[in-house]
Amino acid sequence: MEVFTLWLWPLVALIVLPGLLVYFGLHVVQRGIIFVDLALAQIAALGVCVAVALGAHPGHDVLPYVLSVVFTLLGAALFAWTRFRHPRVPQESIIYVVAAAAATLVLSHSAEGDEAIKNLLVGNLLLVSKAEVLRTIGLFAAIALIHLALRKRFLMLTFDEEGARHRGISIRTWDFIFYATFGLTVTSFVQITGVYLVFSYLIVPAVCGALLTGRIRNRLIIGWVVALIAGMAGLILSVKLETLDLPTGPTIVCCFGLMLILAAIAWRLRQVRT
Repeated sequence: MEVFTLWLWPLVALIVLPGLLVYFGLHVVQRGIIFVDLALAQIAALGVCVAVALGAHPGHDVLPYVLSVVFTLLGAALFAWTRFRHPRVPQESIIYVVAAAAATLVLSHSAEGDEAIKNLLVGNLLLVSKAEVLRTIGLFAAIALIHLALRKRFLMLTFDEEGARHRGISIRTWDFIFYATFGLTVTSFVQITGVYLVFSYLIVPAVCGALLTGRIRNRLIIGWVVALIAGMAGLILSVKLETLDLPTGPTIVCCFGLMLILAAIAWRLRQVRT
């Protein structure tokens, strides 16, 4: 199939890279901060917008990536050190809206503004290069090793925060490490796929896993399977159905929506049987 030849590197990106996003999604859903990924992605996009306003070109210049990383780390510090504990204060959604508005203001006088905002939201997966994919795989591998080595601490902070407090663990410091690595992951994937697809990869697989099982390991496995099926299905549909001219990113997002519906039906059937 041509999808394995002409679109090899987009395919590699969809097979290899989402694994780390699904892992972070488990933490995000369990913590009840599902809009944090959107907020961090939008903050990273704001950094790119500032670079565009300064005359840089995403994909060709290094400044957009550098500024997106800087903005993301600042956003991680903001979440770690000022995150409200009250469940009714949607801090992350407020930050997302403000960052999105700021990005629009920054690009309001740029000739490339509308196109830049569109690319940041929906991405252009089919144009991803070998160098981008390999660079992102290297970064994700480093972040995965950090979380593997510190997995007990991160899992405790996510699934037993009160226990971590009783042990005297510095919640804000470890939150910053979590959000910083999470932000770098989101920033790199946004460059390839756009904000909407990042949100889908983080949230939908984790929610599907939570609907179908209570065990953390099984949630992760289910999430990986959901991410693989949705990504592959969306890519193949957008490439093979040429007459419909379907954009790849939104097609994959719709496939995620279908997977979530199927998981919800399975959960409901299981509830009826019990």
